[in-house]
Amino acid sequence: MKLFHSPLSPFVRKVMVVAHELGLAEGLELLPSAAHPTKRDANILALHPLAQVPTLITDDGRALADSRVICEYLDALGGGAVFPRSGPARWLALTDQSTADGILDAALLTRYELTVRAEGERSSAWIAGQADKIESALDTFEAGVATLAERVDIGTITVACALGYLDLRLPDLAWRRRSPDLAAWFEDFDARPSMRATRPPAV
Repeated sequence: MKLFHSPLSPFVRKVMVVAHELGLAEGLELLPSAAHPTKRDANILALHPLAQVPTLITDDGRALADSRVICEYLDALGGGAVFPRSGPARWLALTDQSTADGILDAALLTRYELTVRAEGERSSAWIAGQADKIESALDTFEAGVATLAERVDIGTITVACALGYLDLRLPDLAWRRRSPDLAAWFEDFDARPSMRATRPPAV
C-alpha cells in the first residue's frame, strides 16, 4: 500500500497511528505530497479527484481519501481492533472521532486563514468562530474525560491527534489551562509507541 503523506498533517498522523496500532505501518510506502488548499497536487489528482492528504493507494490500485475511510479500511485489514463492531462502544468511538475531527477542521481553517490569506483579507470573526468551536469541543471532552480512560480506539486516537495538532499549530490557545483533566489523559496516551512514532517534526 502507498500513502500520500505530509508529516505535519494531523489527518495523516491519525492514519499512521492507526497503522501502528494495527501492526500495518511497515507495509505502508509513504509518498511525498504537495497538497495545498489552493494549489492541488497533480500526482494525487491523477488518482483521486480531491487531491488531498491522506490518500491511500491500496494493493489493488484503489484510491481511498479521507482519514475516516482510510482508518476503517486499515482496521478491516488489521482485524478490527480500532473500530468497535457494534453497540454503545461503537457509537461512543465514532462520536468522539467526529468531534475531534471537528477540532482539527477548525484548527486547519484557522491555520489557512492566517497563512494562506493575505493579512488584509483575514477575518477576525472567522478566526474567533473557529476558536469557539475548538473550545466547545474541548469542554465536552474535559467533562467526559472519564469515558476516554482505558480505551484505544478510533475515538481516542483522533482526540489525541487533535490535541497534538493544537500544540503544534495553535499553542496560543493554551488548551491545557482550559482542560486540565484532558491534559492529564493526553500525557498518558501520548506516551504510546504509536504516538511517539508519529510525532511531527518541530516547526
